[in-house]
Amino acid sequence: MTSPLEVEVNGDIERAFKNLKKKMAFEGIFKELKRRRYYEKPSVEKKRKREEAERRRLKKLRRMAAQQSRMRKSNKGSGQRNYQSRPQGQNSNTTSTTSSNSSTSSSSNSSTSSNSSSSQS
Repeated sequence: MTSPLEVEVNGDIERAFKNLKKKMAFEGIFKELKRRRYYEKPSVEKKRKREEAERRRLKKLRRMAAQQSRMRKSNKGSGQRNYQSRPQGQNSNTTSTTSSNSSTSSSSNSSTSSNSSSSQS
């Protein structure tokens, strides 16, 4: 069972009532009361829950996409500065390492294929 909602009343009852209504809305009490006014068939309940879950999932995806685009925008400026400040020697080393690895892997693949063809004969 949920804990009771408490609101401080400091002389202004209207403000306390407004705060109570805010808390009840945040907790979902009004939505629950509205939903329980009438009987809801199990099939309708399942459909409603499925739709609510889909709505939450899409909302989460939109938030994540917006957050990622904001991160890209903030990193865009700093990424250019970091790239330009790198010494040129690092760029050439990574290129030569990659090409030497690819030639090594292609030669090992050719030796493997020749071994497999000789074992089949």
